[in-house]
Amino acid sequence: MTRVVGILGGTFDPPHAGHIAAATAAWKQMKMDEVRVIPAGLAPLRAALPLASATDRLAMVKLAFEPCPWAVIDDREVKREGVCWSVDTARELARDFPKVRRVWIIGADQLARLDRWKDIDELSTLVEFAVLSRDGISVVPPASIASKLKLTVLRAPPVKVSSTALRLALQERKPSGNGLPKSVRDFIEEHSLYTK
Repeated sequence: MTRVVGILGGTFDPPHAGHIAAATAAWKQMKMDEVRVIPAGLAPLRAALPLASATDRLAMVKLAFEPCPWAVIDDREVKREGVCWSVDTARELARDFPKVRRVWIIGADQLARLDRWKDIDELSTLVEFAVLSRDGISVVPPASIASKLKLTVLRAPPVKVSSTALRLALQERKPSGNGLPKSVRDFIEEHSLYTK
């Protein structure tokens, strides 16, 4: 039986319950052998630089996914110089895992702009995509690339949380709700992250 490796990339600034829910949904529904969680060094489509350092984001991801034995924290992008293009990571993973199904896990918001990803034609030959539907956002890919994608729609209970809202709550020293795993919240407090 072919092994299935999930790929969950992101800035993880900070990692939260929504990231864990997406990885868990993909792992369960697609019977994945593992999910490689890959924090970005410098993400190309992000408007602003991450507030937490790559080292801190990597540490938080390790804490967030510690209860998930199927999650493998992969630091290749935080070690890479310059902008981290997904296609470069996919090429490396194709070399590392040549005989497995490689499935890139994305949210519906990312699917809507997947046609803007660098070398999407090549990327779609290297990985399949699994999209987590949420908040009524369409899970129909952009028409220009729809025929090139192998796409699975994941279902999971809605998780109302965003990194942006969490950062704002942390900056203003407001309760951040249940969006952050306790270990991540403790790390943030201990290292005084996201404070003004």
